[in-house]
Amino acid sequence: MDLAHASQIFTGPAKTTARRIRDFARAAGQIAKPDKLDARIIAHFAATLEPMPTERINENTQKLKALVARRSQLVGLHTAESNRLEHADGKEIQRSIAAVLKVIEAQLKTIDRQINEHIRNSPELQRRAETIDSVPGIGPTTAHMLVTELPELGRLNHRQIAALVGVAPMARDSGAFRGKRMTGRGRKEIRSRLFMPTLVAVRHNPILKAYYIRLISRGKCKMVALVAVMRKVICILNAMTKNNQMWNPNLTKIT
Repeated sequence: MDLAHASQIFTGPAKTTARRIRDFARAAGQIAKPDKLDARIIAHFAATLEPMPTERINENTQKLKALVARRSQLVGLHTAESNRLEHADGKEIQRSIAAVLKVIEAQLKTIDRQINEHIRNSPELQRRAETIDSVPGIGPTTAHMLVTELPELGRLNHRQIAALVGVAPMARDSGAFRGKRMTGRGRKEIRSRLFMPTLVAVRHNPILKAYYIRLISRGKCKMVALVAVMRKVICILNAMTKNNQMWNPNLTKIT
């Protein structure tokens, strides 16, 4: 078994898992990479760290994941073309950009329809998406992204899910030194795509807005407060998904 196959067994993105195993091999003093040594170090990694295995993704979920990724690409293209339109010099360029924007918008409508069809074809995914979408400030697009990119939601405890996404503060202490707590690692793509929904939530979700304001009043900078809100959102969604429970303001008591 090589690192590429190992990344399909353990939870997390393939690149992240493969990197963890390579780092583990280096720490063990193994630099060479023949297949037999690879298999041995992978077995040692699994026995020592006991990583959580991931469930095999079925065909419908795999297609849905590809559609969600494609939608994200189209949104990026639309943003780029819209920015160019603002600074376009001449009507010919403006017409060209406008034509491209129409094509992208048509493709987005098609992708959204296909995503909704795939969600409806899976009662489990539909239930999870509806649960996530019930949170004020979290829309269908974010719900679809989370059910495909974060299948562990509802299957881990709140500390594990926060660490998996990379929004759990990590200690940086050594002896008497107490370093600043930092977040990071985990699934960067999920964090980046949760940033705007979190901004919306702190404006339109009264409970999360109050939590954000309370953090600011304690001297937290805005970005730190937003990451803290993002962590709370992930933990709340984790509890809701685990218990098959729609939005309830009392869930914000989760740390």
